[in-house]
Amino acid sequence: MMSDRRKFILGMARAAGLAGIGALVWSSVLEESVHASLLLRPPGALDEIDFLKTCIKCGLCVSACPYETLKLAAPGDKKPMGTPFFEARETPCYMCPDIPCVPVCPSGALDVASVTTDGVLDINLAQMGVAVVDPYACIAFWGIQCDACYRACPLLDQAIVLEYARNERTGKHAYLKPVVVPDICTGCGMCENACITEKASITVLPREVVMGRAGDHYVKGWDKKDQERVKNARGGITQTEISKRSAVDSLNDSSGLFE
Repeated sequence: MMSDRRKFILGMARAAGLAGIGALVWSSVLEESVHASLLLRPPGALDEIDFLKTCIKCGLCVSACPYETLKLAAPGDKKPMGTPFFEARETPCYMCPDIPCVPVCPSGALDVASVTTDGVLDINLAQMGVAVVDPYACIAFWGIQCDACYRACPLLDQAIVLEYARNERTGKHAYLKPVVVPDICTGCGMCENACITEKASITVLPREVVMGRAGDHYVKGWDKKDQERVKNARGGITQTEISKRSAVDSLNDSSGLFE
């Protein structure tokens, strides 16, 4: 019969092994979730959480892409395995007018309605991401003339515009700075693909990573759609010590201002 000591040692070894395997699995899950938040999905993709719940990993969108832009995440990619994505620096979305990757999706993870106007597919409605310019790396911000990203943009002079500014260093020349218009940018990545710097100075990131949110306390009164955003908002008053006093008393009391 196996001694109690030997049983104990074997039990501890098994427990350590299982704990190690569990740690590896959990770390891979965490890595996948971090990388997933920065992935660029095909046109019409649902919000990332809903997309991961809905995508059945069939690969039909990848097969339908004529430019081989889309790829399926493979084991070791540190991305949710089997889900479609693209890397703009390598191969951007070429904005196919018929958007072949979207209608073939059988699960609705790629929503046809989100890229449709009056029953017609419209790739300009895609919201794959938003381009972000790094002013410290972009040579246009150094005063060197470059409009590679601007010229590569399929929505020329709409999604990316050139801003003229005086070059104070020379006093004679002008900067031509690329400025992204987030409401129009589709996140296709053609700008990132065309950027001439060694590491792209303009990068496409998911919209939810780039775009801020004003919150329910603020609304664009002239925008009916924005009114819908806050229709369920609840009012409230924030009370602080200074708000309990009258405005005149607060202005006349300078104590503590220079402490």
